[in-house]
Amino acid sequence: MTARSTRRTTAAHSRIAAVGAIAVAGALLLTGCGDQTEKKGSSGEGEGTGSVSAAPLAEKLPSAIRDKGVIKVGSDIAYAPVEFKDGSGDTVGIDPDLADAMGKQLGVRFEFENGTFDTLITGLRSGRYDIAMSAMTDTKDRQEGIDSDTGKKVGEGVDFVDYFTAGVSIYTKKGDDQGIKGWSDLCGKKVVLQRGTVSEDLAKEQAEKCPKGKKLSIEAFDNDQQAQTRLRAGGADAGSADFPVAAYSVKTSGGGKDFELVGEQVEAAPYGIAVGKDNTELRDALKAAMDAIIKNGEYKKVLDKWGVAEGAVTEATINGGK
Repeated sequence: MTARSTRRTTAAHSRIAAVGAIAVAGALLLTGCGDQTEKKGSSGEGEGTGSVSAAPLAEKLPSAIRDKGVIKVGSDIAYAPVEFKDGSGDTVGIDPDLADAMGKQLGVRFEFENGTFDTLITGLRSGRYDIAMSAMTDTKDRQEGIDSDTGKKVGEGVDFVDYFTAGVSIYTKKGDDQGIKGWSDLCGKKVVLQRGTVSEDLAKEQAEKCPKGKKLSIEAFDNDQQAQTRLRAGGADAGSADFPVAAYSVKTSGGGKDFELVGEQVEAAPYGIAVGKDNTELRDALKAAMDAIIKNGEYKKVLDKWGVAEGAVTEATINGGK
């Protein structure tokens, strides 16, 4: 979960002020206060959303989902603080908490299923998932089913319900930034990141700009935790991820002693919930539910809890990515 997707077009200034709040959220998690788990609400059985008939927006759902009482969510659950497993193995984070709040509006449970990030849209197309919610950046290429590397059409595309805004950050080992302040400073160095993300897109673009003799080496992993492990062990010079993820890692990894953010956050763009093009009824129900929790204050509570309030939106948007 980082500005994961294809490229973003609008630059954003650093949101370093949010890091302190993320540190608080990390502390709460470590003391067992992260309460969005697979035993509750969005990811498992037990407490849930109440009866469908009592939910204010239940009638907006497709009847098949309303009858099942479950929305299957494809997600790469290794992207703290957006979605990840806590010490008990429960799914927690921004997305699960938002899904739980939306579920109360719709009268259903959101069931998160783990998958590799770059296969989530394929899983959505095949019917394995009803939606994909995984810090996924809404882009025109994804909307239109275009492979961003080849420019070729590979599918019918998806619709997005946009609910958050995030940019991309660079981080290094703490006390060893090697003069890295921005993307151009990565020339001649090695960067680690998650495969299929905006970070990878930006790194590839920068690699093409680097002068001869100063090659930018890129090592991509299935998930961001693997990239962090590589950097922590000294196998790279820098890492890159979405700002919320990078900032959370800086504040929590090694008790805040492993990493530091460098430079400014760039390429701000919306995170979206991906829905099949032929499932407009579900898409519109999700938008209504997101708007409802924005209006009733539950949305703000979730973002404040995880220290990412600066990425808040005032209403959900359909296909707002560029």
